[in-house]
Amino acid sequence: MAARFSGAVTELHRWPVKSLGGEPAQRVRLDGRGFAGDRTHAIFDQHKGRSRRLTARQAPRLLSWGAAYVDAPDDQVEPERPPAPWLTAPDGRRLAWGDPALSTALEDDLGRPVTLLRDVNGQQDLSRSVLVTTEATLRAVERLLGRPLSLGRFRPNIHVSLDAPAFAEEDWEGGRIVIGDCELELLGPCLRCVIPTRDPDDPNDRWPELMRWIYREHGGVFGINARAHAAATIARGDDAVVTLA
Repeated sequence: MAARFSGAVTELHRWPVKSLGGEPAQRVRLDGRGFAGDRTHAIFDQHKGRSRRLTARQAPRLLSWGAAYVDAPDDQVEPERPPAPWLTAPDGRRLAWGDPALSTALEDDLGRPVTLLRDVNGQQDLSRSVLVTTEATLRAVERLLGRPLSLGRFRPNIHVSLDAPAFAEEDWEGGRIVIGDCELELLGPCLRCVIPTRDPDDPNDRWPELMRWIYREHGGVFGINARAHAAATIARGDDAVVTLA
């Protein structure tokens, strides 16, 4: 059934290093790879003799670190040439990507040897994608579970407020969302791992019931993945329109 929902972008977020804290943005550039600079850096360790991209699933301590493009805020990050991010350690130290002291600080904090990898094509779980979440769904989960819910638990790129009901995005696969002059294909709902159970402001604070509820009531999905097919710039406050065939 054809349907149309409209509203606006309320938040934009970029995550320069996979599984670390990220940065909000007012405007971002994107192309078929996703947001410029999004998850273009990652930390690897060795697991069973093989190199493994380390995430907060294996090392929750990563969530205590932050990353930002201090030298290129907002849409100054170019998709083809994202700059090196600055990382903020749990103790407040700031270290640049590429600084030899960074690997040492990460290894000391995580308790394991690590290597650092940069890939301008992005290192998302679903390649060449962005994650879209909706305000209606976020607030519905809060009401149903009776507890405030930080959007940062779900690590989206684009958060929108639309005239669609809560959880409607679970049925949007194959549709499109137009934000300003940018059209994105809606790929399908995002199946979540355990990371949302951890408070981004206090990774030691776990809320396992959150994911139990999402799996029990909504098959483990929250938000929807999308992909742009052309270069564009989008901003907070841009109109957002979802169209389903």
